Amino acid sequence: MRNGQDREEVWIAYKGIIYDVTKSKLWRDGKHYEHWAGQDLTEELADAPHNENVFDKFKAVGKLAPLPN
Repeated sequence: MRNGQDREEVWIAYKGIIYDVTKSKLWRDGKHYEHWAGQDLTEELADAPHNENVFDKFKAVGKLAPLPN
């Protein structure tokens, strides 16, 4: 997944959906406070000062593949 270091795109995932947050100034250089792009941030949202509606302003670009059993 794009982490802002290997390419210009910055992607994060939430509840299995991958979002492009490249245009967000808050995700500049692939990091947002103590959170890093290129990973699933579902469990980390509980500590955020916002709710999941924050993802409504970002384009969904894919889905995470299920983990093998």
